[in-house]
Amino acid sequence: MEEILQGKRILAVDDEHDILETLDELLDMCIIDHAPDYETAKKFLNKSDYDAAILDIMGVSGYDLLKITAHKGIPTIMLTAHALSPDNLVKSIKEGARCYLPKDKISDIAGYLSELLEAEQNNAGKRGKWFSRLRPFFDRKFGPGWRDEHKEFWKDFDETYHISKEDVEKMM
Repeated sequence: MEEILQGKRILAVDDEHDILETLDELLDMCIIDHAPDYETAKKFLNKSDYDAAILDIMGVSGYDLLKITAHKGIPTIMLTAHALSPDNLVKSIKEGARCYLPKDKISDIAGYLSELLEAEQNNAGKRGKWFSRLRPFFDRKFGPGWRDEHKEFWKDFDETYHISKEDVEKMM
């Protein structure tokens, strides 16, 4: 896991300083630029190239930044606490995020980021490993039937990002 992350340039955007410090600690093998707000992040995106971005949704105009990273082809993880909802999960993926990660799971970010970068390197169509791992969390958090409101989205998502049983077993 650390091999693929070694020396990767990451843009981390969050208005909570402790989250940025935590990302520094958890991703110490990466080169991380921090931005506490939208304007700073936009300046970084205009002057530097990144291997990935980690964006908070609330407080930093995360969806506006996601439009920029998606346009630039920068694989992006949406990291959230206050915008943790089925609607925001769907919106994040529809707008180009490669992963939607609750801040409750930040301790596992190196694994999610390495999977994302590996899928990008291999042009892998199977970018749904993150969701397979987080589905039980979302099921508990959002309750039964939480995917019902966006049935068509989830049908397409499941078909596009299907992970085989063998892939799931390797993750465990």
